Amino acid sequence: MSSDEKIALFRKLHQGPRILVLANASDAASARIFEQAGFSALGTSSAGVAFSLGYPDGQRVPADEMLAAVARIVRVVSIPVSADVESGYGDPMATARALADIGAAGMNLEDFPGENLQSLVDLDAQVRLIEKVRAACDLVVNARTDVYLMAIGDPATRFERTVERARAYRRAGADCIFIPGVSDAETIGKLTNAIDAPINILGTVGAPPVGELERLGVARVSVGSGPMRAAMGLMQRIAKELLESGTYSAMTDSAMSYMDANRLFMP
Repeated sequence: MSSDEKIALFRKLHQGPRILVLANASDAASARIFEQAGFSALGTSSAGVAFSLGYPDGQRVPADEMLAAVARIVRVVSIPVSADVESGYGDPMATARALADIGAAGMNLEDFPGENLQSLVDLDAQVRLIEKVRAACDLVVNARTDVYLMAIGDPATRFERTVERARAYRRAGADCIFIPGVSDAETIGKLTNAIDAPINILGTVGAPPVGELERLGVARVSVGSGPMRAAMGLMQRIAKELLESGTYSAMTDSAMSYMDANRLFMP
């Protein structure tokens, strides 16, 4: 499948009739495992990739290292890959163009500056950025707003602020609106009714299961750094058992066989 075909397919998957379920990969191995499991498309996790490269999340990983990791993921799978590139690593247009060159099908673009601030990027500036990205690159843009996730402003105004930003990003050309930090079904339903765009919800603790999200009108669910953090938790258990009891069950009970792991990357 060519890059153009992957982009067209990925954009179509946001239009239903079923919800688009994305697993988020942090490296080539997780990407191949998710593809083999049967996912129709993948996302990457900025946090998961950063952790795998030895950096904290939050715009700390160098852009070239993030892009190289995304390129490896794109190389090893045949399905569309959408890259989480936070707010663009200082030069979002250059990052977007690089993703297009790599063969990514889409990108997350968030409106939180990645610092410990209780504010978001200026709305008009973010709208102009989305317009520029869409004019320069045919990528499926998942425009993220962090009003809920970062608990920005008065709780009583968060719904209205989220809707305002979502509508503006949609008018600017965003294909999908990502609203992490919302987990209660009532609010999710109100958001899908108020925003005339495909909505992406983060599947995490307290979030409704996929079937209920689909009934609420959600178009896309992703899981962020959850798979990577789960793998890190397993590694902690392996380390603890090996050091404290000298046994191996935490490792051996969950391990893929060597042959199956190697086969993931065989031509």
